[in-house]
Amino acid sequence: MADDNAQHGAAPQNQPRRKAVTRFALIAIGGFIVLMLAWVKLSPWLSYPVAVLSHTVLEQSTPMWIRSVDKQPGKIAVDTTVEIVVPNSGGHRAEVLLEANPGRYAFGLPILGALLFAAWAVRRAPGRLWRLGLGYVLLLPFQSFSLVMYLLMELASASQFNIRTLRIEQWQLEAIVYGYQFGVLVVPTLVPVLVWLLLDGKFFSAFAHDWKQSTRRAVWPSA
Repeated sequence: MADDNAQHGAAPQNQPRRKAVTRFALIAIGGFIVLMLAWVKLSPWLSYPVAVLSHTVLEQSTPMWIRSVDKQPGKIAVDTTVEIVVPNSGGHRAEVLLEANPGRYAFGLPILGALLFAAWAVRRAPGRLWRLGLGYVLLLPFQSFSLVMYLLMELASASQFNIRTLRIEQWQLEAIVYGYQFGVLVVPTLVPVLVWLLLDGKFFSAFAHDWKQSTRRAVWPSA
């Protein structure tokens, strides 16, 4: 009889916690969709600092390839010194011109914003605006890394991964390939979550504790 009472008593206590987790997930997903719609309109300006930082990184890390860099909201164009043979041109050579959208790999801000908003919606966690502002700044170097690796990979691809054309060693070419994979496939989605955990660690710890407690009582209701 005591065990039955414990089981019935644990279930009502677990339900609010489980609902909070579900609510957090749904709000985060919905918030991300809404913020992405806004991001499409605002990204040319919000991602401009990414282009500025990438410009500096390119000139400092690969000066032998960079002739000039042109930056506009929503676009970065890199005029390189690397010459390639133009297909179907009778051997005519031309320098590679790289173009990219700086906001292409800077969508981590909507992810971070959605997580911060979900935390506020579930528990009215304070300090959302300053966390979003600080998170925006913290994301910039990683977004710049993704953009730089994308541009370098485009350059390597245009040269058909020829180390003589690029004037580099084989290990440097491999570093570009692996850096591209990490910077494009992992960084844009993983880093915003890590930044959120850094900025909202207190909320996450309390939230995770409640989730563990509800799960534990669901598995061992008599405890």
